[in-house]
Amino acid sequence: MFSQTVEYALRAVVHLAYVAPEAHTTAQIADATKVPKDYLSKILQGLAREGIVKTQRGVGGGVALIKDPADLSILDVVNAVEPESVRRISTCPLGLKTHGVRLCPLHKRLDDAVALVENAFRNTTLAEVLAEPSESVPLCETPDAARLKLRRR
Repeated sequence: MFSQTVEYALRAVVHLAYVAPEAHTTAQIADATKVPKDYLSKILQGLAREGIVKTQRGVGGGVALIKDPADLSILDVVNAVEPESVRRISTCPLGLKTHGVRLCPLHKRLDDAVALVENAFRNTTLAEVLAEPSESVPLCETPDAARLKLRRR
């Protein structure tokens, strides 16, 4: 349902939330999240444009989360990289004049499903994802997994 770009952006933001307030290089994030570095670089630029991360070049630079994970929803991240991926159906997608804004039963159900996803993403913050009890840490096979798991406690 969601593109690889959305998946990669969410992985990167979750990783940055775990290591916050530390900045990590694109290479470090790519390694931790298993995202191709060049692709990740473009995604991080989009997240920076939307004010979710900040980037700094040079010694001591890197990428860091700007927003508090409690104030950053999954929907914020999705909309930053692919705003059209959670798009509601407001008029007949077929352009049928007889339907207009009165959706047929099929398109109404599709819109209802999108509404549920949109609502779930809007109401789920990164802080909630990070705080959810689990035996597995997101991206748990990274070298920092043990340190990150200890930090959560």
